[in-house]
Amino acid sequence: MGVTKTNLFTEDQNKIAAFAKAFAHPARVAILQKLKEINSCYNGDLVVDLGLAQATISQHLKALKEVGVIKGTISGTSVSYCIDPIVWKELNEEMNSLFSLDFGCGSEDCC
Repeated sequence: MGVTKTNLFTEDQNKIAAFAKAFAHPARVAILQKLKEINSCYNGDLVVDLGLAQATISQHLKALKEVGVIKGTISGTSVSYCIDPIVWKELNEEMNSLFSLDFGCGSEDCC
């Protein structure tokens, strides 16, 4: 696979692509839905809740943490995760901006 030329794109384009990549697995979507549903720090067992292996859950949490959409704290053997509300708002604004584009044509037969 070739090197991605991220320098050819704007910061916003790279940010949206990073978020999209992080959301590109149904397990990650399920994790986010679970965190959004409880609307607080999650101290439960995602392995039990989602039925996936611990290593798999850890891999998906890492991907979501890398883009900053979730944050977590470790205290002994206890781990807590939650959605970062600042990043979540930023993501919402970026995606709304992308999907609210006016294509100008306005009809199905424009192309």
